[in-house]
Amino acid sequence: MTTFVKASHILVKTEDEAQKLKDEIIKGKDFAQAAKEVSLCPSGQNGGDLGYFKKGQMVKEFEDAAFSMDIGQISNPIKTQFGYHLIYLTDKKD
Repeated sequence: MTTFVKASHILVKTEDEAQKLKDEIIKGKDFAQAAKEVSLCPSGQNGGDLGYFKKGQMVKEFEDAAFSMDIGQISNPIKTQFGYHLIYLTDKKD
């Protein structure tokens, strides 16, 4: 069972904005650069890197998505009370 995941994210206001960003990233835009340019979260300045976290540290919708992803995967837009997130999962460990 995965105990920790490592992820980066981009936080934006709308689902449309998040989906447009995901499309750009899939076409080759750098995730970290996109985070620096548009993320509303302070982590954006670090390319969206959140480091490792365990269950109970993030809001439920975000956590559920992150723990269900495969390494290297970019999520569909995830709605939380903060806005819409794109999550890029970079590692998992027990």
